[in-house]
Amino acid sequence: MMKMMIFGRSSFKPRLLLVVAAALVAGIVGLLGLQNSFPTGCIMTYMYPTYVPLPAPANTSVSKYGLFLYHEGWKKIDYELKLVQLSGVPVLFIPGNGGSYKQVRSLAAESDRAFNGGPLEESFYQSGVLTNEEGSFEENGIKRVNDIDGKDMNALRKQYYNHLDWFAVDLDGEHSAMDGRILEEHTEYVVQAIHRILDRYKESLEARSKNMANFATLLPKSVILVGHSMGGFVARAAVVHPGLRRHAVQTVVTLSSPHLSPPVATQPSLGYYFSRINWAWRKGYSSRKHPGLRSSLSTLSLSHVVVVSIFGGARDYQVRSKMASLDGLVPSTHGLSIAAPGMLNVWLGMEHQSILWCNQLVVQMIDQKTGQPFSSPSRRLATFVRSLRSPLPQMLGWMSRSQIPEISQLARKPAVVSPNEDGYSTYSCSNSIKWPDESHEKDLFIETYAVTILAMDGRRRWLDIQKLGSDGRDHFVLVTNLVPCLGIRVHLWPERGSKEGFSVNQRVLEVTKKMVQLPAGPAPRQIEPGRQTEQAPPSGVLFLSSEDLQGFRFITLMVAPRPILSGRPPPAASMAVGQFYKPSEGRHTLPPFWIASTILGHKDVQLVENHPLLVNLTLSLSTGVLPVKMEMKTASCGIRNSVFANEDPGDLEHTSLCKLRCFPPVALVWDPLTGIAVIPNFFSETIVVDSSPALWSARRGSRETTVAILVDPLCAYNIRMSASLPSAATRFLLVHGLEIAGFAVAILLFTLMQQARAWELDYPVPSVLASMEYNLRLPFPFIYLSMIPLIIYTTLEIANSESTSSFASFVLVSIACYGFATGAVAILATLSQIILYIAASVHFFVKRRCMGWIQRVNAQIPSRVSNQLNVCSSLWVLGSIRSRPLFAVMVLSILLVFFVHPALGLIVVVLVHTCNCYLALYSHQQQNNFMLSSDEALDKQVPLEKVDNGQIASPKPIISFKDAQLEIFNYSHGLLLVHLIAAAMLIPSLVAWGQRLGMDRSLPWFLDASLSFGIILHGFVGSKLDVNTPLVPFPGSPNNDAGLSFVYALAALYSYLAGLALAPYRVFHALAIIGALTTVFRILDRRGRMKGDYSLRRRHFHRH
Repeated sequence: MMKMMIFGRSSFKPRLLLVVAAALVAGIVGLLGLQNSFPTGCIMTYMYPTYVPLPAPANTSVSKYGLFLYHEGWKKIDYELKLVQLSGVPVLFIPGNGGSYKQVRSLAAESDRAFNGGPLEESFYQSGVLTNEEGSFEENGIKRVNDIDGKDMNALRKQYYNHLDWFAVDLDGEHSAMDGRILEEHTEYVVQAIHRILDRYKESLEARSKNMANFATLLPKSVILVGHSMGGFVARAAVVHPGLRRHAVQTVVTLSSPHLSPPVATQPSLGYYFSRINWAWRKGYSSRKHPGLRSSLSTLSLSHVVVVSIFGGARDYQVRSKMASLDGLVPSTHGLSIAAPGMLNVWLGMEHQSILWCNQLVVQMIDQKTGQPFSSPSRRLATFVRSLRSPLPQMLGWMSRSQIPEISQLARKPAVVSPNEDGYSTYSCSNSIKWPDESHEKDLFIETYAVTILAMDGRRRWLDIQKLGSDGRDHFVLVTNLVPCLGIRVHLWPERGSKEGFSVNQRVLEVTKKMVQLPAGPAPRQIEPGRQTEQAPPSGVLFLSSEDLQGFRFITLMVAPRPILSGRPPPAASMAVGQFYKPSEGRHTLPPFWIASTILGHKDVQLVENHPLLVNLTLSLSTGVLPVKMEMKTASCGIRNSVFANEDPGDLEHTSLCKLRCFPPVALVWDPLTGIAVIPNFFSETIVVDSSPALWSARRGSRETTVAILVDPLCAYNIRMSASLPSAATRFLLVHGLEIAGFAVAILLFTLMQQARAWELDYPVPSVLASMEYNLRLPFPFIYLSMIPLIIYTTLEIANSESTSSFASFVLVSIACYGFATGAVAILATLSQIILYIAASVHFFVKRRCMGWIQRVNAQIPSRVSNQLNVCSSLWVLGSIRSRPLFAVMVLSILLVFFVHPALGLIVVVLVHTCNCYLALYSHQQQNNFMLSSDEALDKQVPLEKVDNGQIASPKPIISFKDAQLEIFNYSHGLLLVHLIAAAMLIPSLVAWGQRLGMDRSLPWFLDASLSFGIILHGFVGSKLDVNTPLVPFPGSPNNDAGLSFVYALAALYSYLAGLALAPYRVFHALAIIGALTTVFRILDRRGRMKGDYSLRRRHFHRH
């Protein structure tokens, strides 16, 4: 502990000034980055909405919320008739924070359009399948579940078996992300809405049908829940609600919804509600009965529930991907987490509101026999996986072995080239696709490692695997813009065959549908038909590993002639580029120091001609921490040495020729948390993933970012890389904002600890800035104030779970957050001190100038008015308030906390601290202008000691009145800041409460009120440092015992750990305990004084 601290003015020292400057720059740059707009690329949805209200049951009370049925169409309809005609699959949309029930219109309109327009055309690309982990609950393995891509899916592509009836709840636009009580009320109403929907189907069927025996098979037994933002969490809370009917919800789809923690985790009751719901979900999947579980959550089983969480990725500033993940909450057998940039047919990062879209995926879950969703969770999960997830990560080997599905191993069932044969394999084209008889006279034999196809000439190209795949080039990759099966087909041959060689053809394996779809960039420009100015971008990629090629001698690439595309517009420009390559040649690992050095200046990575088509860049420093801007520029493309080029083409002509020769690069960005993101036309882009590698709970592998680039092997490129500091600052604030909030309270408690310790050692009480400066001293006390909590936290996490985060990155980023919080608190302390000083100076100046005028006005007041004022002040209530104003204010704040809102009571405490600081500074300002003699100073001090101690102090050195007021200001200033942050943490809840003012008569949650009550006790009872009782003895003098400083140290440690856990609302527990202990200290002190024992009270006098 500190033995002495030099007391001085609150000026910035070099260490503190450096921290403040860094925090100020990072804060300004990060906040400006949040204001930057970016094109979403999302397509608008057009609709003709009609909202049909569902009447409430007669036996229920009137609610401020409502329930509506969506109808798509411009014609006016009869509401009652529409409700009677209900016959589809019920889907309930739950809006999010401040959302409207009308947001369902985009989802419902697309769903209606999909059903009336029929299913999408058949896709010939490979679709996602369940992994081994996701299919582990199937008795017959995952193959049976993934086989629905066969006959069932072929039938499903022809028609949908039922339509969706979209309902939406009107939650009055309340801000459920800010208050736990609002969230709980929304959950209660959603449960009622689910029951009303199911009951309405029964009433509608009774009104339409006379055959009562078929009700059981026709009535829906469950409702699909679709929630946006906080509506997704409300949907999950409704599933575990004790009042929900059994199996009334079996499928939950959430759009950009926080699951693991609230986005604004500053209210204790909100954080507790999240923890309680998540605990119920974990228990619900573990077993059917849970001993020791609360009665309201007992006998729950969630084995029938499938949850899909779709989140926007790095562009969603409100809900981070980690919050929206289902990891550790829902097992992989029942849950799917996927980011929008990695979704099939989406491939775009989205901000929080743009994610309100819909595709035909929900309609595909309907069972043709019952017209209702599949009862099997595996069938429903497989539908989502097939419709949403790209198989690219498993093809590129980015998934672990346990995550790779068995079905992804190349199916070796024979398939023939001839379309007349009835053979079928997983990756072969359908026999319904008729190709003209191929002429073997047109076959081409490729002798180079790379093959380029620029026309639909109807030819077949042969590539010798043994010859071209030698020297370690045992992998093959193909990119093309031709549609599989309709434009190009790929086969593996054990040997060359012919039409007559049927025995050879039987052993041919077709791998065409192993191709994976890529998002195509804009179509190339054409001056006139048949002439293009740019190479076409690829729309599909095919990877064949050495295991896939084993046992085969040849690869054939068959390109269809243009007549095969009758009924479809042919591509403006055709392209296909294939290559045998060695994976090790295209791998480049960029170390962390190399990436960090790009902050000072850009660095280049050169790709010479004839490089691998697949270039794999591993950024050892995750772009979730330090985003990197990458620019690709074509260096050469073989044009300069070509006979078709001019003798000396200029830069512009060279660029145009290279665009015509080289296809646009495509980047595949991989992160274990957010998945894959595909970036077409990759020429200039800032690479950023929404991962949190510096958090201790980060997933394995997230400490690095993998960027795979599909680039033309015939062209040379220069990849320029530079770190993006503005993006890094924005990411820092977004990812670690909650951590910084917890650290800010811990830093202020460390400051109060130093002030209390100075009091205990009879040293002058330092200012807030002086204490913060002292806490930054190296090596001590900075080491043990910042490192000991980190060591304790990591020890607890390792003991409780298998953590995979790097300790070095975790410590470095945590120290950075601690430094930023220190700078932010220092700025807040400086601004508040300046404002208070200016107010006190102005008050003193005005009082001096107006003193004579006030005396003249008082002399002119009639005696009758003065007597009436004296009579009013003699009333009992006013007299009590006048004699004990502080107690009256404390009672007022307690009433506000328990009966109105806790934030209002804390605001009163902040105002009291502000008045204390203001009066102390004003008194100090008076002493600076009216210098007193030593006797006058003693006269000023004696009454204070009589009031505080009950008697004159023992003969010790005496502190001057001016310095005593400054010490009062220093400690009151520290209390002001810590309670100001506590009140600010409840401001979002206060805003949400103000929206419901006049409609909500419920009392605040007891948890919030009781914790705020403890803070009020700290603010009033512990407003002076004289409430200090020795608790922990230190060797040496008995006066070195630690009392209140030890309490502040433990509270600061707990607050530090709360920040590391991204749960800043837990600091309320520490502050409330401080208030309770200071109350106990005050009671013990008064009892000691009544008995004449002053050993518990440390006296504090100084002479200067």
